[in-house]
Amino acid sequence: MNILITGASRGIGAAAYNLLKSTGHNVAGHSTRGSEELLAGDLTDPAAPRRIWEAALGRLGRIDVLVNNAGIYESVADFADEEEWHAQWQRTLTINLQAAADLCRLAIGHFREREGEVGRIINIASRAAFRGDSPQHWHYAASKGAMIAMTRTIARGYAAQGILAFAIAPGFTVSEMTEEYLQGRGGAQIVADIPLGRVASTDEVAETIRWLAIDAPASATGSVIDVNGASYVR
Repeated sequence: MNILITGASRGIGAAAYNLLKSTGHNVAGHSTRGSEELLAGDLTDPAAPRRIWEAALGRLGRIDVLVNNAGIYESVADFADEEEWHAQWQRTLTINLQAAADLCRLAIGHFREREGEVGRIINIASRAAFRGDSPQHWHYAASKGAMIAMTRTIARGYAAQGILAFAIAPGFTVSEMTEEYLQGRGGAQIVADIPLGRVASTDEVAETIRWLAIDAPASATGSVIDVNGASYVR
């Protein structure tokens, strides 16, 4: 499989990038600044999704799977001034939702050109799409809820054309970004809310990405898989 994954420099994205490569797939990864291995693209720039897509297409020749993993989790207080409030909403929705939508649209156009072949889209959302988030993260929860709605719309609208769409809704995930916090008092409160007794690992989410990209049956299109240790069940 030829796979494009955004946000591949750390956390879930890096784990998925490494797993997919190690299991024999051709993977183009993206990060904001890029590297010798990763494609560069600042998703606050409206032109970035197309540049990333075209660069990945140039590297891979064709794309079979798109994984929209890139996203931000930045806070803004409900009492912030209007300029800060609007700026943070715009930034979060641009990166978490609009860029993913633009890449989905490009993927669908590409998949349509290959009549009779299956193309897959995997969008990384969050349990916040269903249970909400903190009072400082209205915008984050809204972006992830919209991503779920977008995924289901794509699944319903394009299944007959062999275009499949899935979403993953992780809870709190341990990574190099969160390990220190989890070892502190905040971590104890988070773990207490998880019946499994621990947070998910990035490797667990990466394996879910791999399964949806490679092995999930076509009839599962439109599915949202929760990876949160039963901290939120639907």
